[in-house]
Amino acid sequence: MKTVNSLSGGKTSSYIAANYPADYNVFALVRTEDKNCMFPDKKLRQEVSDRIGNEFIGTLEDDIIIYTMLDLEQYIGKKIDWVSGKTFDKVINRNGKKYLPNVTQRFCTTEMKLQPIFDWWQKELNEVVEMRIGFRANEQSRAKTMLSKTNENGYSTFKTIVGKRKTQNKWADIEWQKPVFPLIDDNIYKDTIELFWQDKPIRFAYMNNCIGCFHRNEILLKHMSDKHPEKYQWFINAEQETGNNVRTFKNGINYEQIKNSFKQTELFDTDFNECDTGYCGL
Repeated sequence: MKTVNSLSGGKTSSYIAANYPADYNVFALVRTEDKNCMFPDKKLRQEVSDRIGNEFIGTLEDDIIIYTMLDLEQYIGKKIDWVSGKTFDKVINRNGKKYLPNVTQRFCTTEMKLQPIFDWWQKELNEVVEMRIGFRANEQSRAKTMLSKTNENGYSTFKTIVGKRKTQNKWADIEWQKPVFPLIDDNIYKDTIELFWQDKPIRFAYMNNCIGCFHRNEILLKHMSDKHPEKYQWFINAEQETGNNVRTFKNGINYEQIKNSFKQTELFDTDFNECDTGYCGL
């Protein structure tokens, strides 16, 4: 069975790439068409466009993630396959109306992370692979949740179109990966990972995953609105453009309210830990 390292751009999955060589390394990039979030280096924008086979304007993650993946590829000395599906702008546009994901409807993860990785797998491999997932030794509950969704063979399936039945698409659940957790197996915690990267030539973002990830708490989102105002504004605009639908990413509060809150609080990067981050780094 071929092996694949699923990379998110964070230190944990990068640790797997560096210490658990695989047949393939794959990274799914979240894109936006918003030119206010444009990646500043024109030459690198073109390089990323060439890698993913689609126009790259910018990402709604920290821009440093681009450098992370380029640095990591040089460090491990092995190709990283970059993939990217629909832009976030298109993902939330349903028949001309804005429809936002939230904690109970995480279709953004499916469409911008899982779908492009599955499409890459189907084109390049099309056989069940061992997929290394970056859960650490203290995250066994996350691993159990993922394993609970596998079938009787221990494989994850992906629902996709396999043909047509008259005028309708024919769908099926395709076996495509066996999730494994090398850091749990080897009892690797965050301190080991942090120590490993201290003297390595890799540039890491303060936090990976989307700047406005709805899994983050309000105080951290406020902090991100200060650190990345243009990207955070994308999330405010998305909520405001839902019109009469009046949808928000988080229940009971919108992102503009979060931006304007906690004005008397001075926030620092060290005030937050990884428990405050999102859950899309698979």
